[in-house]
Amino acid sequence: MFTGIVTDLAQVRRVVKGAGQESRFEINTAYDTATIAIGASIAHNGVCLTVIETGPGWYAIEASAETLSKTTLGDWTEGTRINLERAMCIGDELGGHIVSGHVDGVARVVSITPENQSMRFVFEAPAELAKFVAPKGSVALDGVSLTVNEVDGRNFGINVIPHTQSVTTFGQLQVGSRVNMEIDMLARYVARLLEKE
Repeated sequence: MFTGIVTDLAQVRRVVKGAGQESRFEINTAYDTATIAIGASIAHNGVCLTVIETGPGWYAIEASAETLSKTTLGDWTEGTRINLERAMCIGDELGGHIVSGHVDGVARVVSITPENQSMRFVFEAPAELAKFVAPKGSVALDGVSLTVNEVDGRNFGINVIPHTQSVTTFGQLQVGSRVNMEIDMLARYVARLLEKE
């Protein structure tokens, strides 16, 4: 489990394509890799992946063909910047919202507009996820916990403060950029309960 509070803006240092459709990624990180256990879960742009190897200042993960096809990880190359968050521990501050690290789909940036010191981003959700997005609700985009300002059909807007722009990949997003989207867990279960009625 995660909170959607990014704790490292890391970089892909190496990509190795597997014999099948899977890929191995080596990640340069500011985390103390001596404290990362093999088998640990880390969220990468919102995707929970398992650490399989560590070295000084880096660690490795693998992504299956399914993960590569359903997220933006298939776009990663050497040098790609990514948001990282280590898994929650009991007693950690829950600063964002409860995030599972199981990406539901890929959203697209429709517009970016300055708004005072912040930036207003409008995203287009995949059609099947739009019903789960509500004004003042939560959404995780590339692993960042955000509050939805408004919803207009499949489009929804959020504000990103300067701090978040500087410590996450939001500072480099452009119109047309794709981001991993995880809908709010509560919205998922409420929708499921309503289907049963």
